[in-house]
Amino acid sequence: MSALTGHPRPREARGVLPWLAAPALVLFVGFAVIPLFGVFALSFTTWDGIGAIRPSGLTSWRKVLTNPGLPHALWVTFLVMAVSWAVQTPLSILLGTFLAGRQRYRAVLGVVYFIPLMLSSAAIAIAYKALLDPNFGLGAGLKIHALSQDWLGRPGLAFGVVVFVVSWQFIPFHSLIYQGGVQQIPKSLYEAAQLDGAGRIRQFFSITLPQLKYTIITSSTLMVVGSLTFFDLIFVLTEGGPGDATRVLALDMYKRGFQASLMGPASAVAVILVLLGLSLALLLRRLGGRDAGASQLEGL
Repeated sequence: MSALTGHPRPREARGVLPWLAAPALVLFVGFAVIPLFGVFALSFTTWDGIGAIRPSGLTSWRKVLTNPGLPHALWVTFLVMAVSWAVQTPLSILLGTFLAGRQRYRAVLGVVYFIPLMLSSAAIAIAYKALLDPNFGLGAGLKIHALSQDWLGRPGLAFGVVVFVVSWQFIPFHSLIYQGGVQQIPKSLYEAAQLDGAGRIRQFFSITLPQLKYTIITSSTLMVVGSLTFFDLIFVLTEGGPGDATRVLALDMYKRGFQASLMGPASAVAVILVLLGLSLALLLRRLGGRDAGASQLEGL
């Protein structure tokens, strides 16, 4: 303990920090690591969810990997991931930059924009399903023919609705991340740019975007990995239809496990989801990890 400040010395602080992290580590191991190993072990068994669990070797994995529905579910999952990222990222950056301003009304708008994130995904899906009903929905009520489409009955339209609803719900969260990132940019950079005669658009592309590089990587990681777990919204909205047009991997896992009572193959799909999430997270981390670490060291 330092006699002048009363704070722990660096060596004492290093000894205390592991104990501070211990409760979080116990919770993580108990609710994430152990269940993950349980799911991995279950993927090598045959179980209907009620009866006895019987070891079956690679039977479940063969069923999953040879099923023609798996490549389609993977394709739909990556398509939802890519399109939703392409929609959410630019809009989130623009909204985050706008909300980082000093005007009073922007704080009120920030609260309004954040409302969709506080709603249940299932409730949002039910609301949009009612609004998009071609017979009793918003289009029929307002007598607007363009809105009275069979939105959830056509593959292309159903996919677009899923991407729109997902983006509508999660853009506020990522806007909040970008708002914090913009507020961390030194004001001196903008003052120097103004002295050089740069306008707002030039400042945005020359200062704001480059300074948000690591914020974009963080937001993209959350966005990409989170898109692998889209289930409740799609299940309520389309149930994977029409046909299998919106049957993502998480929904495929649910249908195998809880509708077909094939817990072994469902666990194999769950393991595939975990491996995909880890791979994508590590890939995005490599894109900015070293540079981010170096910049942090330089700041110290």
